[in-house]
Amino acid sequence: MTNHPMTDVLICGAGAAGLTLAIELARRGVSFRLIEKMAEPFPGSRGKGVQPRTQEIFEDLGILDRTMAAGGLYPRQRVYRDDGSHLDSDMAEQIDPTPAEPYHLPLMIPQFLTERTMRQRLNELGHQVEFACELIGFEQDGSGVSARLAGPSGETALYARYLIGADGGRSFVRKTLGMDFSGKTLGVHALVADVVLTGLERDAWHQFNSGDMDRMVAICPLAGTDLFQIQAPIPPNAQADLSAEGLTALVADRTGRTDIIAHSVSWSSDYQMNARLAERYRVGRVFLIGDAAHVHPPTGGQGLNTSVQDAYNLGWKLAAALKGAKEDLLDSYETERRPVAEAVLGLSTRLLDAQKQNGMRRGREVLQLDIGYPDSPLSKELPERKDGIRAGDRAPDARIRGAAGQPSRLFQLFQGPHWTLLIHEAGDTLTESRPGLHIHHIGSRGDIIDAWGHIRDAYGLAPGECVLIRPDGYVGATFDAERIAELESYLARMGVAELE
Repeated sequence: MTNHPMTDVLICGAGAAGLTLAIELARRGVSFRLIEKMAEPFPGSRGKGVQPRTQEIFEDLGILDRTMAAGGLYPRQRVYRDDGSHLDSDMAEQIDPTPAEPYHLPLMIPQFLTERTMRQRLNELGHQVEFACELIGFEQDGSGVSARLAGPSGETALYARYLIGADGGRSFVRKTLGMDFSGKTLGVHALVADVVLTGLERDAWHQFNSGDMDRMVAICPLAGTDLFQIQAPIPPNAQADLSAEGLTALVADRTGRTDIIAHSVSWSSDYQMNARLAERYRVGRVFLIGDAAHVHPPTGGQGLNTSVQDAYNLGWKLAAALKGAKEDLLDSYETERRPVAEAVLGLSTRLLDAQKQNGMRRGREVLQLDIGYPDSPLSKELPERKDGIRAGDRAPDARIRGAAGQPSRLFQLFQGPHWTLLIHEAGDTLTESRPGLHIHHIGSRGDIIDAWGHIRDAYGLAPGECVLIRPDGYVGATFDAERIAELESYLARMGVAELE
């Protein structure tokens, strides 16, 4: 132990993953510091798709409406033929929302606007990002991590119970751990640029020479801004000219059109597409989240979403561990999230191949609504269920009516950092109220009335069955009312203790 200033959690990197984790810790009253080596916020739009599952998380964090207002829906895809004619189609299947799945359309918002909304939420909760503050070294012992920071006022030391590497694909935290980041370079060198542009309408995502990796160029209006984003593969060893003149020339060369002109560039990057996965997500008291743990090609709009969900998974577990939950709760972060990144990497790579073959239509798998943790050590069924909701599933939404007569939704009951116990037709309270657990009874004499049968449709509960929903919106456990002692031991493991 040292005499240095102390905090519970040091988060290194204030992108989408670091900010999500900070909001989660802030609303749980956990002490933390969120540092970012850049002097000011990231200005670009590297991740611009917010998938339905992430929209549900944003609703829980209290930022969905603001995010939606700052961005917009994806435009239609406009594919130009060689003769100048074009064909319009939808980017994603048009599926109507349902009571169980209230969001079905991906939202387009440039990353810098998403992160701005997150910083506003963090400020409301009484915290802020420390910009121009860099982690330059750390070592850990059995009880915490000694970190060295470099900031505007020089070097300082800090002792934290946990260190989180949310510091991107070139993660200093991961490299310092000496961790393997295996995978492959996908053989695609590409450029991306956010530009002020004339010559194209803002009603479509314009795609030229689809499937031809030498001549392909896509130009998309960036929702929430007056910018367009230009994306194009470029030859492996080519030096990309990312000036407005260079981009105008590239577009003219590939489209044969001289009327499309880039006037100024607000952000640009050229990069090699990679698919990489860290060999581990945890070493002692150090964790990796987001791009520090996995790097995706941009196809399918999965990277930012997977990163946000990493942080959402880890946040409540860190808070619980700091309050005395069993240490193996933290091991479940890697057990649950690493297979998800593995699967998503496969999906992004398949979508990239489809794009090379001409045309990419995104199906249900990109929405991330079917991701679950059925094999997690946290998923318990007492007794095992044959149908209806299963432990590890995403907890569906449902329209309900409160006993006082007002309409509501399950997601409104789940919103916040607590666990939620739904008890179906099982008489009096079965378990004692306590901090961190909200209990609701469904049924004729309950506080929730399944007025439209949506809970029945989504959960399939028999009388006397209970569902315990984790703070991150997944089913932790299902119980029969008479197995309440086992529910008590499950809650104790999770650090949800009865009042003394």
